[in-house]
Amino acid sequence: MTRIVKLPPKSPRPPRTPGRWLLQDAKARFSELVRRVRSEGPQLVTVHGREEVVVVSAEEFRRLKGSRTGEGLISAMQASPYREIGIEPERARLPVRDADL
Repeated sequence: MTRIVKLPPKSPRPPRTPGRWLLQDAKARFSELVRRVRSEGPQLVTVHGREEVVVVSAEEFRRLKGSRTGEGLISAMQASPYREIGIEPERARLPVRDADL
């Protein structure tokens, strides 16, 4: 005798908040995620309800990361009201050991 078991209907997934993705949805619809990053901006991906990563465009990533040229430090030093103060490092003579060769 075959018994048929009727399962309750799946509860509908809550509506997706714009710019926010469940990890499983981001994996399944990665191309759409990339398109939305380009058209809407950064997209947040959650794992088990926790905010884990933000997907941003390469251009935005480069802008946020900045370049390591030292220009910011040079600009800050040039803008300092103390830029005319001379800073000379102290030189200490260190003892020299004899070496057997």
